[in-house]
Amino acid sequence: MSAAVAPSARPAARTRARTRRRTSPGRVVAWIYLAIVIGVTVFPFYWMLRSAFSNNYAMIADPSSPWPVGFTLGPFERVLGIASPQQSLAEGGSGASVPILHYLLNSIVYATLSTACMVFFSTIAAYAFARLQWRGRELVFSLFLAALMVPGILTLLPNFVLVKELGLLNTFAGMILPTALFSAFNIFFLRQFMLGLSDEVEEAALIDGASRLRVLFRLTIPMTSGPIVTLSILGFIGQWNDYFWPLLVTTDPSVQPLTLGLAVFKQSSPQSQPDWAGLMAATIVAALPMLVLFLAFGKRIVNSIGFSGIK
Repeated sequence: MSAAVAPSARPAARTRARTRRRTSPGRVVAWIYLAIVIGVTVFPFYWMLRSAFSNNYAMIADPSSPWPVGFTLGPFERVLGIASPQQSLAEGGSGASVPILHYLLNSIVYATLSTACMVFFSTIAAYAFARLQWRGRELVFSLFLAALMVPGILTLLPNFVLVKELGLLNTFAGMILPTALFSAFNIFFLRQFMLGLSDEVEEAALIDGASRLRVLFRLTIPMTSGPIVTLSILGFIGQWNDYFWPLLVTTDPSVQPLTLGLAVFKQSSPQSQPDWAGLMAATIVAALPMLVLFLAFGKRIVNSIGFSGIK
């Protein structure tokens, strides 16, 4: 009988051992630390939502409430331009008309065109460094790597002088030009991936009479679609959040992106107290496209970066 009971006792012992390992002090501390990090990360977004659904006057009277104070959709109505001046002033808004949707459209145009140009030219340059043999290739690539060591703030003034001399101030071209033709990190990232691609398929296509451009667009780019999508998403997010360069080269609201529009919205209030509820609602409108982008492609970004690192 003891022989029949022994086998069933072993799984039970293993289960108890696993339970003890799962509830070890180190694991408990790790979970507590993770919960704290998540709380610190998520709390600003929660507070932003709380403020965006509050009445601005009521929120000033009760600033410590954890819930929306005087719950209202007025801040979003002010941001979208569908609230009358009387309604805006009644809830603590400025009453001024700020074309947030126009700034939003400018951000979409600026981020999309800038990202498309940056990824396209980076892909061509990465292919030249990874798949073509030409004299001085390693030296030129070393110079590209040296560009990674230069802080971006040091290139702002030369780029501004160049854009000004070209007469491109207050234009989309002036905002896009500095990042469209050169991105050392993108070139390095794509080159490292392309170095790991198989040579046999490319050589077979060349033997069959395909040109280098045909090989690039029909073979190499499809095989590098993962890293290209990753760089496109990261580049779009970077351009979407860009503030200082558009501030430097634009003063015309017709081309200013949403990051500058938020500053205009904050400064438009004639009262001593800014429209914080409306500003938080405008921030949510600005962050919503990025949230949708992460929900749609977040997993692909992580997988592509990990796969590229293995390469």
